[in-house]
Amino acid sequence: MAAAARVTNEPQPHVPVLLRPLLAAVSPVSGVWVDGTFGAGGYAQGLLEAGADTVIAIDRDPSVFDMARAWAGRYGDRLVLREGNFADLDTLAGQPLDGVVLDLGVSSMQLDQAERGFSFRADGPLDMRMGAEGGTAADIVNTASEAEIADILFHYGEERASRRIARAIVARRAERPFTRTADLAKVIESCLPRAKPGQSHPATRSFQAIRIAVNDEFGALVDGLEAAERALKPGGFLAVVSFHSLEDRVVKRFLQARSGTAGRGSRHAPETAEDTPRFAPHGKAVGPDDRELSENPRARSARLRIARRTDAPAGPCDRAALGLPKPALKERG
Repeated sequence: MAAAARVTNEPQPHVPVLLRPLLAAVSPVSGVWVDGTFGAGGYAQGLLEAGADTVIAIDRDPSVFDMARAWAGRYGDRLVLREGNFADLDTLAGQPLDGVVLDLGVSSMQLDQAERGFSFRADGPLDMRMGAEGGTAADIVNTASEAEIADILFHYGEERASRRIARAIVARRAERPFTRTADLAKVIESCLPRAKPGQSHPATRSFQAIRIAVNDEFGALVDGLEAAERALKPGGFLAVVSFHSLEDRVVKRFLQARSGTAGRGSRHAPETAEDTPRFAPHGKAVGPDDRELSENPRARSARLRIARRTDAPAGPCDRAALGLPKPALKERG
């Protein structure tokens, strides 16, 4: 476990969540791994220090590779940096893999950059893109219908006041379009009770929902899980860290469905057909311990799930059975 401690204690601004239990579960680490959400590089460094021969680091945000150049050189050609979406990780890797790790959602590093527009805590342009392409948050709030905005807020952010907020957004944009995060946050706040001490900011759920829609995070998640299934060797590890219940539900159901442990249905859900297991469960879901929480409060809601690839052929999964939010199902058929 010295390898995990070494990475965690290095002077880097963002601490990888649940790295210690991940490395313990997949030890001894070897072979070729993909870190599909490179960010500040914590997982990639942890895997390399623990014995991985090569880590292929993928991120859709090109700025993270510029920040990594200060330390990446010490790993030589063992660390390979590739810009792209982890939804395409099998193509980007270009070879069979011994492991894949995915850390879902936006990184705290991105939240801290006001110019990226992810956070309501510092005013910035209403962008929220993890990469440099595609529509922005401003495009959604300024052009989507009231019903579409309400659906996004409710299904991606679990915001109960979604209709009220969507109505307020549409009414305000008729006067002038939204361009800044503080402006949008102010309108959302006006629709909700003032937060009590210890409660999250009133705009938290809405900003999460819009960010997820901008980046098609659920579509990318399922694509990435299927890509990992295609790329992993028999016995290879798939490790996924999620931070909220919607993500974790999709990961859990995917692994259940692909390992043949999803159950045979009930009076509330249709019976599922038996399928050849593509994964085998590798331990139970893991949350942060007291040490992790003291070192990194961001880990509070994190869950780590790990499975191992079998030798069964890869294939498409039934997305309708994964608990995807309705907008994601609608967008992807």
